[in-house]
Amino acid sequence: MKALFLDFDGLLCDTESAARRSWTELYAQFGHELSTDVWAAMAGRSNGHETAAADLAGRVGRPLTAAELSWRFTRKRMLAESEPLRPGVAELLGIARDRGLRLAVVSSSDAVWVVGHLARLGVLDHFDVVVTGDDEPRHKPAPDLYLHALAATGLAAADVVAFEDSPSGVAAAIAAGLRCVAVPNGTADLLDGLRHATLVLPTLAEVDLDALAQS
Repeated sequence: MKALFLDFDGLLCDTESAARRSWTELYAQFGHELSTDVWAAMAGRSNGHETAAADLAGRVGRPLTAAELSWRFTRKRMLAESEPLRPGVAELLGIARDRGLRLAVVSSSDAVWVVGHLARLGVLDHFDVVVTGDDEPRHKPAPDLYLHALAATGLAAADVVAFEDSPSGVAAAIAAGLRCVAVPNGTADLLDGLRHATLVLPTLAEVDLDALAQS
């Protein structure tokens, strides 16, 4: 094991809760509820907002206006700004660095979002590579972003362990040939979809790098 590749949204920082709450609040403005099924179809996908927008538009009988969609995104951004690193993140990054492991973020979100939050959280300089949705046209569950990260680091898939919080992320890592540890973020309601991961842990604080190196 020479490197750890980590998702951002929902794994390093629980911005997924901000996304879910912002949609829940917009649905409530129209007297509707964001269903678990719709959230499951959205979580971990860069185009998840399109799924929710189409579902809510069908419920209210018209397309959502630009102002309504802008309100939702602004609300998500505001909520996300108060989210800290998830439990165990800082410790795992420190241990990985001490052991000489390379670190990369692999996210379907755009670079402004990912890099901005990594800088806000004080961990941007921990990462050798940051791969975002701006780098490839196809996002998770396609393997392209992970393949991009492998090329950028010059590593083989066998050298890397990926960490994800959603089924689409797990599918992307596995499709790229990586071992994958799933760490549910507590909001995705997607535990069954994580069953294909190499290992499922409650938080990154439970990661045993020695055991992973031997797996």
